[in-house]
Amino acid sequence: MAMHLGSLLLGLVLVIGFSLQSSEAATDPPVVCDFLNRSSFETGFVFGAASASYQYEGAAFEDGRGPSIWDNFTHQYPEKIADGTNGDVAINQYHHYKEDLAIAKNIGLDAYRFSISWSRLLPNGTLSGGVNQAGIKYYNKLINETIRQGLKPFATIFHWDLPQALEEEFGGLLSHQIV
Repeated sequence: MAMHLGSLLLGLVLVIGFSLQSSEAATDPPVVCDFLNRSSFETGFVFGAASASYQYEGAAFEDGRGPSIWDNFTHQYPEKIADGTNGDVAINQYHHYKEDLAIAKNIGLDAYRFSISWSRLLPNGTLSGGVNQAGIKYYNKLINETIRQGLKPFATIFHWDLPQALEEEFGGLLSHQIV
């Protein structure tokens, strides 16, 4: 559980840090913040965390998920990743989403932005290649739990994890046939 909390907090800090960064602030000394919480922001500010499916979900070879270009790349070129890791397990949110979302709620977040893995829904990249019902079930459970925890769900439909089948068949995003 500590790993999940750490990952969520890191994601939160990165999102807030990125959101607050400006071109002028890039040359200013860093601001030290002893404590940051929901009340640190104006009413109406959406205080949330974000994740990317490849970096968070794990379960890369479970429940019918097809390989993505990132699976292929990290397995083919592990030396290109500083610590040689990949997203096969990641932080295992696929199996721990309830605990992760409870942590998000407990630290006072308003929202959770997640990405949907194209390879988990369409393992072969296209509707004609088959729809993975287990993937649909997972995202329904994730969205329902996000709402149950009182968080606003925000979904990113594509977060750079193209199905490997589309890379092989069409040459990836260089082909107009993918869009």
